[in-house]
Amino acid sequence: METVLTIAGSDSIGGAGIQADIKTITCNGAYAMSAITAMTAQNTLGVKSIQESTPEFLADQIDAVFTDIVPNAVKIGMVSNPDLIKVIAEKLKFYRAKNIVIDPVMVATSGSKLIADKAVETLTEELFPIATLITPNIPEAEILCGNKITSEDEMVLAAKEIFTRYGINVLVKGGHSINDANDVLYGNNEFLWFTSERIENENTHGTGCTLSSAIATYLAKGNPLECAVQLAKNYITECLKAGLNLGHGSGPMMHNYIFSNNGK
Repeated sequence: METVLTIAGSDSIGGAGIQADIKTITCNGAYAMSAITAMTAQNTLGVKSIQESTPEFLADQIDAVFTDIVPNAVKIGMVSNPDLIKVIAEKLKFYRAKNIVIDPVMVATSGSKLIADKAVETLTEELFPIATLITPNIPEAEILCGNKITSEDEMVLAAKEIFTRYGINVLVKGGHSINDANDVLYGNNEFLWFTSERIENENTHGTGCTLSSAIATYLAKGNPLECAVQLAKNYITECLKAGLNLGHGSGPMMHNYIFSNNGK
């Protein structure tokens, strides 16, 4: 069985972060492992508090995985501390990790910045060079390219600029007042659009985590990047269509829709 390591923060209600990643990896047919960067006290209404892992403990977690069950792919999510980013980069380089997908969590849905400028610099310098793909949303892509994005043409330009700056494949995700489901992949001087049907569902907690971990899973299974992105997009569409409705805010998706005839 293919194996995937997720390096990210936890989510108390299980809709995002480590919990969403594990559900996604499992439901897409691979074996999930984890290294936790931070514990969060959060729900569908927001984050109450965060307790970060120490660099030493994070290093121990990654060592424990790679010295026993070597992952076929790695997904990296929320990590806002430069020291933790350096530990992740050091370990993944040491173990020659492959199929690394980074969801550069920088901006909250509310628009609040979640990561300091120094951490962004460390992320781009230490982790981007060894990654297969990064999956920024519109606000995150704006930070990485330095320009505002207000149209699909500007999404393409942003993706090209990020690729030029960092030499990494980039999937700029739509939404945020531009479109709801269309993403653009840019790499090797080529771009490819991935379109999806619009799903009328306000419960989108953890969509970014889910998409990136699904892509990592399909890369672990040996799919080319373009195919992995399309399969991941198909999966997240079905998760949303299941219509799960939990919590008092932006609720989670139904990651295990395939096991139920009724996601409501």
